[in-house]
Amino acid sequence: MQQGNMAAVLPAPAPAKKGLPPALWALTISAFAIGTTEFVAVGILPTIAQSLRVSVSSAGFLVSIYALGVAIGGPILTAFTSNLPKKPLLVSLMGLFVLGHILSAIAPTFTFLLIARFISGFAHAVFFGVGATIAATLVAPDRKATAIAIMFAGLTIAIIVGVPLGTFIGQHFGWRSTFIGVAILGIIGCLATMLLLPNNLKNGQPLKLKDQLKVLGNGHIILVLAITAFGYGGTFVAFTYLAPLLEKVTGFSASAVSLLLLVYGVAIALGNVVGGKLSNTNPAKALIKMFALQVIVLLIFSFTAWFKIAAVITLFFMGGLSFSTVPGLQLYIVQLAEKYLPGTEDVASSLNISAFNLGVALGAYVGGIVVDAAGLGLQATPWVGALIVLLGGVLTVVSYKKLA
Repeated sequence: MQQGNMAAVLPAPAPAKKGLPPALWALTISAFAIGTTEFVAVGILPTIAQSLRVSVSSAGFLVSIYALGVAIGGPILTAFTSNLPKKPLLVSLMGLFVLGHILSAIAPTFTFLLIARFISGFAHAVFFGVGATIAATLVAPDRKATAIAIMFAGLTIAIIVGVPLGTFIGQHFGWRSTFIGVAILGIIGCLATMLLLPNNLKNGQPLKLKDQLKVLGNGHIILVLAITAFGYGGTFVAFTYLAPLLEKVTGFSASAVSLLLLVYGVAIALGNVVGGKLSNTNPAKALIKMFALQVIVLLIFSFTAWFKIAAVITLFFMGGLSFSTVPGLQLYIVQLAEKYLPGTEDVASSLNISAFNLGVALGAYVGGIVVDAAGLGLQATPWVGALIVLLGGVLTVVSYKKLA
């Protein structure tokens, strides 16, 4: 990879040093806090719906609105904060994250909760966009995707630990307690960033807003953003409504769903690591294969969702594939930014985080339509999601052939 803006973010690590830099762990800890809030709403949708007297499909909009906060707030904040010192920026972002969750915990109405969730999403895209470029510079060139995967492992660990725990807390102590817990996680992430991130992080060359907007004018990068939105977002048609699906269609109890979310999270963690390793050399080629497998598993889940044992087995593979594409997608867009628009890696990375969350918002919204408006029901969410992932896979083939 070229030695452009990413290399300027942080001095290259000494090859002789072994182990992972403490800064990478700081990014992972904060990613854990952010990942918990992004996905914990899935487990407590029925509880929130009952408490605030809205339908489950309406409560599902809490997933979409957070994702929209990421997608909309991310590019704007990136544009106005790209020249700020990296460490104070990341600390401030975690502070904003904590504030959003305090507001969520005290929300008197569903509308207020939606606004608080929207605010909470602002910090997400910038944190992961900047964090991914920093993570990639902390290791040797042939381990960049692996480093990104380690940072994003905070998200997967959040699904293994944070989401099931948050679901349990929400079911037994109320959903407001869940958001209080997430706020505490945010404080821990903020402290980790303050203590573990070095003070001598260097900024890249200052970028004017008009230079950053050039990223959105590049066809190759726009195509990858679309791949991210459809390829990653398709899974969320089913995942957003996974709790009610497992309860009403498969027949599991609410307490069993917490355990199944744990199984799903373990699979995601494994898939994230494997996906990072597979994407180190040729991310586009690896993405094509992973999207194809994801489509197949989602289609299978449409049939196995009715049978408990088969559903659990399929759910494990579905989880393993759902995050396997994340490191490759991040590395792919950073590579293209370095190749076509050197110096815009931070912006491209942040925009891709926004694309991830546009995909989440799209998936959750489509899932709501499938469940209610279209009258297809919860059991249709997996195969509808498969169609959206398939579109992402087709676009990946187009991108790969253009660069061949």
